[in-house]
Amino acid sequence: MSSKPSKRAATCYDVARRAGVSQSSVSRSFRPGCVISPKMRDRVLSAAAELGYHPNALAQSLTTRRSNLVAILISTVTNRTYPEMLSALTDRLSQHGMRALLFTSESNLVPADALEQIWRFKVDGAIAIARLSDEQVLQFNDHGVPLVLYNRISDIGTVGSVCCDSVRGEGLLVDGLLAAGHRRFGVIAGLEHSHVGDERLRATLDRLDAAGLPAIAVKRGGYDYASGREAFDALLAEAGQLDAVVCANDLMAIGAIDAAREQGLNVPGDLSVVGFDGVGPAEWASYRLSTIRQPVERMVNSAVTMLLDRVEDPDQPAERRLFMGEFIRGASARL
Repeated sequence: MSSKPSKRAATCYDVARRAGVSQSSVSRSFRPGCVISPKMRDRVLSAAAELGYHPNALAQSLTTRRSNLVAILISTVTNRTYPEMLSALTDRLSQHGMRALLFTSESNLVPADALEQIWRFKVDGAIAIARLSDEQVLQFNDHGVPLVLYNRISDIGTVGSVCCDSVRGEGLLVDGLLAAGHRRFGVIAGLEHSHVGDERLRATLDRLDAAGLPAIAVKRGGYDYASGREAFDALLAEAGQLDAVVCANDLMAIGAIDAAREQGLNVPGDLSVVGFDGVGPAEWASYRLSTIRQPVERMVNSAVTMLLDRVEDPDQPAERRLFMGEFIRGASARL
């Protein structure tokens, strides 16, 4: 019994003949950023819709020598903190006809096998939201893959970076607490060897040291809610009494607030708690966290623009762009 042959898929040539244009016009109509008149693009897209034509991404990549893929390297720790950033990043890349290829790590450091996968996929560029060693950064140079770091920096001069100004942000929070009369401070820092966490910790301790305060109790957490609770209990056990707790991010600050309430403390009457990042739960009515909100949209737009510029012209000099966050007064601290 013979089966009915399947319908032949429409080709670029079929669309060109239907629309009365050249095949190159068809290709340009489906390629973001190509110069073509709106009238001609509409004619091509209309013909493509009638024929059920969809451009072949693999064939396009062979022609343009571009995969239109961007690797996003992120740790699961960061992933819990920046869902808004990931959404904005993939959306912004999509607007440029690029697709994000996500590589996750359970630690702050990107594993070596992730880089091997990146080379195999022949990505056009990469954005790292996880820590890369200097050796790993140099591998991107060796493979000719432009790299932009998000909320971290590298001493290697060929790598661009986009960061929120943690030093100025922590300065606003700590100065506000000091001005309101707080003197017994505790700090819940992030993971060791985290650029953002280390920078925020140094900025806080430098500010408190300049104010002439004695040694400050510091406990480290994993940027999540549970570690914020545990770190607060450890701080209180060590210090006995606290006026204020400065947390490296919002989720740990929220955990610290709940732990403080379980200890019978009123926030902010007995204890002020501040965070950093401006994530969604920080706005919940039960917390209304005092924090620094990162300008995610501006930072993402800058990171994508910087990367695509380097894809088009690999010889462009690397830049470091620093963005100031928005001070959110909130209701978790006396400021």
